[in-house]
Amino acid sequence: IKILSMKNSVFFNFLFLLLLKHKSKHIAIFIISILIVFMISSVLFISNSLKKEVFSTLNNQSDFVIQKTNNGKFFDTPISWIDDFSSINGVKNIQQRVYGQYYFMPENVYFTIIGVDFFEENTNKNIKELLSILNISDFLQDDSMIIGNGIKKIFDKYHYFDSYDFKLLDKNTINIKIFKDLPPETNLVANDLIIMDINLAKKILNINEENSTDIVLNVPNDLEKQNIKEQLILKHSNIRIVQKEALKKEYENMFNYKGGIFLVLFIVVIFTFILILYQRYSMISSSDKKEIGILKAVGWSIKDIIKLKIIENFIIGFMAFIIGVIVAYIFVFILNAPILKNIFIGFSNVQNDFILNANIEFSTLITLFLFFIIPFLSAVLIPVWKISVIDANESMK
Repeated sequence: IKILSMKNSVFFNFLFLLLLKHKSKHIAIFIISILIVFMISSVLFISNSLKKEVFSTLNNQSDFVIQKTNNGKFFDTPISWIDDFSSINGVKNIQQRVYGQYYFMPENVYFTIIGVDFFEENTNKNIKELLSILNISDFLQDDSMIIGNGIKKIFDKYHYFDSYDFKLLDKNTINIKIFKDLPPETNLVANDLIIMDINLAKKILNINEENSTDIVLNVPNDLEKQNIKEQLILKHSNIRIVQKEALKKEYENMFNYKGGIFLVLFIVVIFTFILILYQRYSMISSSDKKEIGILKAVGWSIKDIIKLKIIENFIIGFMAFIIGVIVAYIFVFILNAPILKNIFIGFSNVQNDFILNANIEFSTLITLFLFFIIPFLSAVLIPVWKISVIDANESMK
């Protein structure tokens, strides 16, 4: 056991001496490896963080959204339909929704207005969380609104610090007090939102009191969803029904598509990098030959030499991977991934400086490591074998 321990100790001492000696040989490959791992890790971190936030928001949405249509065009939905749909067994938490776009001419942008019934028990959970900062009795004393962080910046720019005059369709105006602005942490979902009382929102969006934008409802029993969908259509045929599952699939496809583009680029880059690696290690220098010759002369077998070279390059690849992941973490979750994050959400209507929350799937990192390290070592293995089989006498010449 002592002999084996001494042998291992000598092996690893020699290994680290070899790394120090060859540091100039490895530095370029080390840096390129860090950059490759950094880029793909950054994309994975952004994608996972956004997916977590988006799907968390979608999970709190109603199962069905019902909109009135006619020849492909959407119209305001009558509130009276709520009573019609409520009579269907299995339907729960049915309510009206009011929302729409308001054009802000000075900046050529659109704000999203959401009308909320503050006395409705079934208000969307996401809205309830946004309104947790609110004292409802104080809020309802005047015509008031809560604004997202992006809108606050625009209003501050034009000196609308306390209120804003909304223009109505009849060319009159209505003054709405700015009650509070939402914290930056909510920017991903609420950056361009204006939240106000539902009746006030209807006035600004020119929606009749007897109508709403759409109607939402829940179906607790998944097995009943298709049957209830058919019954909804039987009640009113001129409707469009959007299911939560369909929205999830759309977002999933969007993230997979954008992530897939980067994955294809990653495969192309890693393949090119492996070819460079292979070419680099295929060039056997005289110093490499002498090194192998000395090792074989002192009793090292081909197996020992291959093991030494593989471990030497594994350490290079492993350290590059760890550093690349750490730099990506800092870039995404501390520096907030400037520019790169907009590739996933697009350049929004109102400038959005949303915060990315850490969400790391270690299974994804392990898969990435294997995709990186296996081709990395494979590119080194053949050239190393070619070096190790050189005759010791020939190597020493």
